[in-house]
Amino acid sequence: MSAPSKTALVTGASTGIGKAVSLALLGAGYAVALTGRRKEPLDATAQEAPAGARTLVFPADVSDPAQVKALFAKIKETFGRLDVLVNNAGYSDICSIEDTSLDEFRAQIETNLFGVINVTKAALPVMREQGTGHILQFSSVGGRIGPVGRAPYAAAKWGVEGFSEVLFKEVGPLGVKVTIIEPGGFRTDFAGSSAAIREGRPEYDATVGKTAQFQRDYNGKQPGDPAKAAAAVLHIASLNDPPLRLLLGSDAVRFVEQNDLAKMESDRKWKDLSISTDIEQVTEER
Repeated sequence: MSAPSKTALVTGASTGIGKAVSLALLGAGYAVALTGRRKEPLDATAQEAPAGARTLVFPADVSDPAQVKALFAKIKETFGRLDVLVNNAGYSDICSIEDTSLDEFRAQIETNLFGVINVTKAALPVMREQGTGHILQFSSVGGRIGPVGRAPYAAAKWGVEGFSEVLFKEVGPLGVKVTIIEPGGFRTDFAGSSAAIREGRPEYDATVGKTAQFQRDYNGKQPGDPAKAAAAVLHIASLNDPPLRLLLGSDAVRFVEQNDLAKMESDRKWKDLSISTDIEQVTEER
């Protein structure tokens, strides 16, 4: 069988935006490798593909480099190339820093950051040899601001932002594009049964407790439409000159604008102290 004209890999393809992006790519004619931790939900995504679409269902834990290696061997065997990588797998629990165990920290960072690193590193030799490709890294509005109660998630997503900005500079000259996708609130299960929400001790009622209650009340009322997010991602994947970053959702735009303006104002306020740390330039007399 001849290789498809365009191929993609979507991690976290079972539910939410990952599923919506997978179906959008399949609808646009891509052959798509679908991966996630469990086979049954991946099969359900594949069953919704348009007639004649080519899918590869391959369960894998992105935090396990050996499983990622096996995934890419299967993609190479099945499709022969990879044009688009959508690094979407991730999750976020709510709890205070003090009440989050180190094991819980590590688990979120392993999936949300090292999962992205593992899959990206596996894709790079393929795209470098092709001289083309587009890596779309799902970060979050939480990769631009510090959301109360989500410290492990924010630490990971800020890591994804820095990692991906460096990646953009390194692989751009090789023909590989990078875009960081930063969604706000979307009507998926991300903040529902998939998330553990704990208020923690009463000292954090005004901060983490407030966030936990807001999340419960907000779930199902988020402004974001996963199908529209998928359409935006599909559009970005089609561009010759895509942006490095793309916010998704009116709430993401609003929160990040407010946050970035506050950072700029703070930097200006403390500018004199910041530059006072430079070594003084001494002019020699002749």
